[in-house]
Amino acid sequence: MPQNGVYDLLKMLEIALDEGYSVLKYTVVNKREIETLIDRIYAALPTEVQEARLFLKRKEELQNEAQHKATKILQDAQAEADRKLSESDQIKAIEREGIRIKNEVVEDCEKIKHIALQDAESIRLQATDEAVKIREGAELFAEQIFTSLENNLTQLQQLVKNGQIYMEQLRTDSVGKYPSQSQSSLLRR
Repeated sequence: MPQNGVYDLLKMLEIALDEGYSVLKYTVVNKREIETLIDRIYAALPTEVQEARLFLKRKEELQNEAQHKATKILQDAQAEADRKLSESDQIKAIEREGIRIKNEVVEDCEKIKHIALQDAESIRLQATDEAVKIREGAELFAEQIFTSLENNLTQLQQLVKNGQIYMEQLRTDSVGKYPSQSQSSLLRR
């Protein structure tokens, strides 16, 4: 897709929204046309933006998975401790064992939570770095586009100026070669 493809698609989206008709404070639009344009805009985004989006999604999945595992371990430990307390004649010994196991599990969960938080922070920092790189790339791309537009406008402006000079020259030359009727009647006298 050309460099300005996303901008063209966004312009098409604006046009589609403008072509809708208003009902009270709402605008009714062709939903399929809007969805198609949005899909095309996503497809036209640079791969870095799409990769960053997937990277952030994976980060959320990892955080949710770590939280789920920690919760499951705590629930399992609590269930195991509760089961052991109710099963035996040696309630005191089992109760102490349950507390020990629970403390171990809580300690293990805290370790897992700490590791998960470190991993999440690392992923966040990587995502931030990627986002900065993508933003810098987008800014550079925009700067190149504006520079190119400026050069094109300068060339067009020069073409218009040259055309005006040429037309003025033609007019001046034609007045010299073909005098108007009032001038030719003065010349005959």
